[in-house]
Amino acid sequence: MTDFEKQINFIMELDKIKKIGRQTYLSDASRKENDAEHSWHLALMAFVLADYANEKIDVLKTMKMVLLHDVIEIDAGDTYAYDTEGNKTKRERELKAADRIFGLLPEKQQREYRGLWDEFEAMETPESKFANMLDKVQPLLLNDASGGKSWAEHGVKKSQVLARNVRVHEGSEEIWAYAKSLIEKNAEAGKLIKD
Repeated sequence: MTDFEKQINFIMELDKIKKIGRQTYLSDASRKENDAEHSWHLALMAFVLADYANEKIDVLKTMKMVLLHDVIEIDAGDTYAYDTEGNKTKRERELKAADRIFGLLPEKQQREYRGLWDEFEAMETPESKFANMLDKVQPLLLNDASGGKSWAEHGVKKSQVLARNVRVHEGSEEIWAYAKSLIEKNAEAGKLIKD
């Protein structure tokens, strides 16, 4: 198989991400978003909000990272942030999926794209910290806009949201301050269970 054929196969495989449903509702609460919509939204946020990163970031690299970070869910499925049982096997499922999906690419791209995915997961570089912050804050923005619909459906507690977002400040202190204000607002409004 030529490199071009491998790249086309990869592109067509990634079309499946459009079918991976998430638990977060769109801002108008009309339906839940899918992984492709989520990843696109993060890529948009990456260049719009880049100036708020704690450290200077390579915006294109960050965009690639957020566009690739959930492709493994084609095999591993989306694990809801507050699903205790599902999160026990998440890492194992995702590593296996990463091997298969990135393995479809020619060797050079396979190394680069898998490397970006691994970097996102490790959350050690300025780009990966900012990308992870976006990945956590985007559902907060949508939950706030949709009246906390997803949080209410799952009985999510304020403490769970704070715990999930404990490292958000590493990507952007300014955006974390805003996100924290949304958490407080929704707890006060009864959209999140106070505990």
